[in-house]
Amino acid sequence: MDTMDHLKRVTDEFGRQAQTFDNWAEKADDQVATRFRTALGDAGRGNLLDVACGPGVVTAAIALAAASVVAFDATEEMLEKAKARCAKAGLTNVEFRSGDAENLPFDDAQFDGVVTRLAVHHFAEPQRALDEMFRILRRGGTAAIVDVVSSEDAAESKLHNAIERLRDPSHVRMLPASELDACVNRAGFQDIEHTTWDMPRELEEWLGIVNDPARVEPIRTVIRTLAQAGRTAGTGLSIKNGEVVFFHRWRLLKATKPR
Repeated sequence: MDTMDHLKRVTDEFGRQAQTFDNWAEKADDQVATRFRTALGDAGRGNLLDVACGPGVVTAAIALAAASVVAFDATEEMLEKAKARCAKAGLTNVEFRSGDAENLPFDDAQFDGVVTRLAVHHFAEPQRALDEMFRILRRGGTAAIVDVVSSEDAAESKLHNAIERLRDPSHVRMLPASELDACVNRAGFQDIEHTTWDMPRELEEWLGIVNDPARVEPIRTVIRTLAQAGRTAGTGLSIKNGEVVFFHRWRLLKATKPR
């Protein structure tokens, strides 16, 4: 995958999605923001980095206790949403930076904690991004990583990711939990703890976030056809009372950089 072409694809997609994604994230991330604060523990009072911060819901939540937070994202429109959210909350300890998560423009051991939410599946090279998060953490620092994971069954995982890419071509791959855990371990993190939960999704809201009506109609047809055929895609895809239902399986990893 050409990294620069992919990064442009990401910024194009999320530039268009900035408002619809912001609306969804504000509703969906309240519980997740609490989980991030808990996972960070003592590191949450230090200098923090939010990688692929999006509209800044998690940024604003962790900034309440932090000495400082850098909100980092590739998409300027998302950074503008994050700036507005933090300004509304009266936060003055947040800096906003743009760039590539696979080439973080920060010094080694610069941060006490790093977080990222629903971003790993958009990275062209997720291992490189996780390696970079490890690099910028001080010894003893804490990482809190949240992403949607796919099924451990290879066929179901492949189908799940195909559906996601049809909806959003900046999607690369939702990893099975075992593979995500292995990537975090390979980056050098230790003391890895994990929590997994299922987040019910509404089909029309999920489709609407991409903010591209021409793309939505054929995807709706494909998903309903798969559900009628009994293909769950590892997401519980099915039809209940005439409506398509499914879930995203979220996984939070808390990990530490060795001292």
